[in-house]
Amino acid sequence: MKAKELREKYIKFFTERGHAEISGKSLIPENDPTVLFTTAGMHPLVPYLLGQPHPAGKRLVDYQKCIRTQDIDSVGDPSHLTFFEMLGNWSLGDYFKKDSIAMSYEFLTSPEYLGADPEKLSVTVFEGDDEVPADEESIGYWKECGIPDEKIYRLPREDNWWGPAGTTGPCGPDSEMFLDTGLDACGPDCKPGCHCGKYFEVWNNVFMQYNKMEDGSYQKLEAPCVDTGMGLERTVTMLLGKKSVYETEFFLPIIAKVEELTGKKYGETEETDMSIRIISDHIKASCMIMGDEKGVSPSNVGQGYVLRRLLRRAIRHGRKLGLEKNFLVDLSEVVLTMYQDVYAELRANESRIKEELEREENQFSTTLAKGEKEFEKLLPNLMKNPKKIVSGKVAFRLYDTYGFPVELTEDLAAEQGMTVDRDGFEEAFKKHQEASKKGADKAFKGGLADHSVMTTRYHTATHLLHEALRLVLGDHVAQKGSNLNAERLRFDFSHPDPMTPEEISRVEDLVNEKIKAALPVTMKVMTLEEAKNNHARALFAGKYDEQVKVYFMGDFSIEVCGGPHVENTSELGSFKIQKEQSSSRGVRRIRAVLS
Repeated sequence: MKAKELREKYIKFFTERGHAEISGKSLIPENDPTVLFTTAGMHPLVPYLLGQPHPAGKRLVDYQKCIRTQDIDSVGDPSHLTFFEMLGNWSLGDYFKKDSIAMSYEFLTSPEYLGADPEKLSVTVFEGDDEVPADEESIGYWKECGIPDEKIYRLPREDNWWGPAGTTGPCGPDSEMFLDTGLDACGPDCKPGCHCGKYFEVWNNVFMQYNKMEDGSYQKLEAPCVDTGMGLERTVTMLLGKKSVYETEFFLPIIAKVEELTGKKYGETEETDMSIRIISDHIKASCMIMGDEKGVSPSNVGQGYVLRRLLRRAIRHGRKLGLEKNFLVDLSEVVLTMYQDVYAELRANESRIKEELEREENQFSTTLAKGEKEFEKLLPNLMKNPKKIVSGKVAFRLYDTYGFPVELTEDLAAEQGMTVDRDGFEEAFKKHQEASKKGADKAFKGGLADHSVMTTRYHTATHLLHEALRLVLGDHVAQKGSNLNAERLRFDFSHPDPMTPEEISRVEDLVNEKIKAALPVTMKVMTLEEAKNNHARALFAGKYDEQVKVYFMGDFSIEVCGGPHVENTSELGSFKIQKEQSSSRGVRRIRAVLS
């Protein structure tokens, strides 16, 4: 089965069962201060899982591009990926466990769809604990599908429980589906969830049926929801009987190009394979980040730092394979060709992607040569350390003096059987640049779920700010990112030059003028095509017949948005821009507060 076929089969199956197909969202989360990228298919839908009505209805299906960066150091083995796609279907207070499990079983085993052998299917369910009882409902429904009791594994909270987005909120048990790969069991306790490779997870259904309260108790939700996720790459790999996703269409064209450029053959040595996998994964993820509707450029903070880290790691492994000349642009063309029919925004941003790659590779080639040369000079003394540890101060000096990322110092050290004192590095680095410490180790906690009064006000204020910037600076201004919490708003937008004090003052005055005007904030549900005809601000990357919410702030601001918003701009108070600075190449950042 091909990826295109699996996407189409999945969407067809669920639309035929009353689900509305919705468009996947940007890789850059909207107004979420807790995570750098969209990390899961459910991420953009958190407000609706929490009870906000979705304009498309109570049954939804889509495929979503995702970036998961906490495992960057593990990428290079046969399984870890930075970019991946999730297929998902949702019930927002509509059907629950019985129908969800029945549909999952049918899609997995029906010859018309995936045609998996039911004999190879095992499932896991929540075994219960002192706080929440066992998920006997799911056990019963799996048995109704024909799954024997010995293939239903009852696992603890760490395996089969989906916690709330924050410390409180909707949560519940999940049920995961595994296919037997045919490998021998690793021992008498081998079961789904074991990492030996015998059982391969293909799908997870989360049943949000409880609300965790502030006192730690759990109350049943009146309208429980279903949130599912099927990894596209993992599932295709399994259906093809391959041992690794790198042996499939998701990577073979990129690997073939690396082989052509280097003269190396994938499969010859593990060291070569490791470098080829790192290059292939990182160039794909980088193209997706730069080619996104809210495309990011390499920088030293936030998403731009993660992007730069991916590119520099890929470049270094290219050098290890003998690639002394620039090669990322050649590989990017392969990625764009692979995905141009699925994500049209990649070709639309082709020139920017390739310009950024060329610029970054030129810049880092010099950095890499200097940093590696300096490390080689230090190596004899470093090897004298009986603990085989590179101090944090040495690692930071390589970064501060030569721009050499600590991750590459760790790579070089690991090749010599050494480690880096990361805590010592972080301590030195914190004083140098606090913001970039965020790196890649964020976990999703759900800032999108924050509907507090102040965050709602800041969300509304971003609409006024966006329109004011366009009026003062020009129509080229487009939102490139937004990060909100209850204390401030941070808004990234396309603009080539620093704003002058006069421009900042004009924007500030215009926003405050619209706040004092007490504009009513109203919402209408319409198609994207209708929104476009109403001159609403939007990316317009989805399907034009898709239902969306359009918020009107008088006749000043009209924008497609998921909310939340105040009812009248007079609720916002006074707007003040505290700082205007560069975010990345061609992108400016405003920090502002309400009082």
